[in-house]
Amino acid sequence: MLPLNAMVEQMPKAELHMHLEGSLEADLLFALSRRNGVAINYKTEDDLRAAYNFTNLQSFLDIYYAGLTVLRKEQDFYDMTQAYLERARADNVIHTEVFISPQAHTRRDVPFAAMFNGIDHALRDGEKRLGMTTRLILGIQRQFPEADAFAMVEQALPYHDRVAGIGMGGPEVGNPPGKFSRVFQRARELGWRTMAHAGEEGPAAYVAEAVDVLKVDRIDHGVRCDEDPALMARLRDLQIPLTVCPISNVKLRVYPDLATHNLKRLLDAGLCVTVNSDDPSYFDGYVNRNYIGCMEALGLSADDIYHLARNSFIAAFLSDGERRNYLAALDTFWTQNGGTLPRA
Repeated sequence: MLPLNAMVEQMPKAELHMHLEGSLEADLLFALSRRNGVAINYKTEDDLRAAYNFTNLQSFLDIYYAGLTVLRKEQDFYDMTQAYLERARADNVIHTEVFISPQAHTRRDVPFAAMFNGIDHALRDGEKRLGMTTRLILGIQRQFPEADAFAMVEQALPYHDRVAGIGMGGPEVGNPPGKFSRVFQRARELGWRTMAHAGEEGPAAYVAEAVDVLKVDRIDHGVRCDEDPALMARLRDLQIPLTVCPISNVKLRVYPDLATHNLKRLLDAGLCVTVNSDDPSYFDGYVNRNYIGCMEALGLSADDIYHLARNSFIAAFLSDGERRNYLAALDTFWTQNGGTLPRA
């Protein structure tokens, strides 16, 4: 069998929790700053990277929102998206589902069409050029009123068929999922899939609320579900996927280090756990680094790694045919490189 590090690096995988604005690397951020004449508060790329020392979610969001101000035109969104796709494909991500937060841009008077078309064209081009599939998820910013979220949904209607789903991010504490129950109902009526950030800084009760009130298909993060054993059992029985972002959780002080992360405990408990990067440029960790970091810190076995990769396709918003093909590609890679498929 190939060394497990190499298996991680080379195996086909999906990434399901990645914010495009959080993939904006410092060099591209400075290039867009110059191109658009947008001033930023850092003199050099190194100065900017040195500021990536976060104490909690809000401290990250403050610099995150400042960074995205360089995105002004359709070409900017195209360039950002293409850069992420190339980096993800280098990690052998063959399917990715990416978030964009339209409210963060339209509130700056960036036209919705410029934002959407730049990303959409990049996703289409990337699929052809890189041999992968993609989905776009529109993220509600939970710190704003329900009316703002409804307005964003209406703006997206002309692009209905190019939207895979609706998610929800932003500062979790003080903004419970139920605040947007009617918006999520509208999204389901439109045939969009749904997910919500819950149980990152917010309590396990927010995870339950996202399941029971928003009726989500997936939970983003969800790691604090282990505060409630009954909730853990429900998530296991319903197989509601968790898109866990381990390095992000450490960088934002949800856990002190990867060795104390509950990823393996969740996996061992039978939950459908996946590994993702969240905001890789700010957290210095694309998807393979998240896998390998957890493998080394938590002692993940080959079976654990295989199940995490398999879960990434199970949890993805794929057609049945696409899912079968991707799972078959994973199994073929695994066995051809000396791995043993776990017993069902």
